[in-house]
Amino acid sequence: MKNRGFLLWILLLGTLPSCATAREDNAATDEKTIRAMYDRFSTAVASKDINTIMSFYIPDESLVAFDAFPPRQYVGAAAYRKDYEDFFATFPGPAKSEARDIHIETAGTLGFSHGIDRWVVTGKDGQPLEIVFRFTDVLRKINGKWLIIHEHLSVPVDPVTGKADFLSKP
Repeated sequence: MKNRGFLLWILLLGTLPSCATAREDNAATDEKTIRAMYDRFSTAVASKDINTIMSFYIPDESLVAFDAFPPRQYVGAAAYRKDYEDFFATFPGPAKSEARDIHIETAGTLGFSHGIDRWVVTGKDGQPLEIVFRFTDVLRKINGKWLIIHEHLSVPVDPVTGKADFLSKP
């Protein structure tokens, strides 16, 4: 009996490191999946594919987004979709988005990411406009798919002039 308990204890201890390794493997897989999502997002922006862009967000009224431009917030996927439609209507020319310095953390079915996003869009006058902003996304894994449930975009503001710094540098 004593030996059985001892053997059981040894077997249990042997599985603990593999549990930790499994969690690390899941986190690494989740991070790769989320990074790939941001790459697909950039491709969707370039083609102005709003359906694909919106596929990265939770598709219901629980989505809350703080955009870098007025109004202050959007509640629900329909409202945020309209924001993208209006933005692309204002800038009908070519568009490019590049996320960099992305940091991703996941724990189970929740995660967050933050980084710097650089957009170059072309206005109705044919002139390109470069916008560099900060982003923070909160994600939830639903039915095996990571979706953004909250997004916060911002640009630094000069406190003296009150002007936004659309080309913010570190």
